[in-house]
Amino acid sequence: MMFGVTALLLLVAMALGLVRALRGPTVFDRILAVNMIGTATVALISTLGFVVGRDDLVDIALIYALISFTSTLAVLRFGDHERAQRSAAARHASTDGAHGSSEGGL
Repeated sequence: MMFGVTALLLLVAMALGLVRALRGPTVFDRILAVNMIGTATVALISTLGFVVGRDDLVDIALIYALISFTSTLAVLRFGDHERAQRSAAARHASTDGAHGSSEGGL
């Protein structure tokens, strides 16, 4: 009975995380929500493994946690790379505009 309540609460937490992931408002809110869903999934798989008496589900949960952590780092790294490119493009555009206006006076 107690494990059923635990599983139900984990599913509710995952549903709330899904709502946050869909609504945002920022990319980092969505990443945090997806990471929380992954953590709840690991806990749910571990709980299920304990209830049914299968130790291999705990191993699967650990592998899932490692994949979730690695993918979160990859997404954050990609987002940081994209932001750096946009910032460099904006700096380049602003310096081109400054040079163009000085040439117009000749």
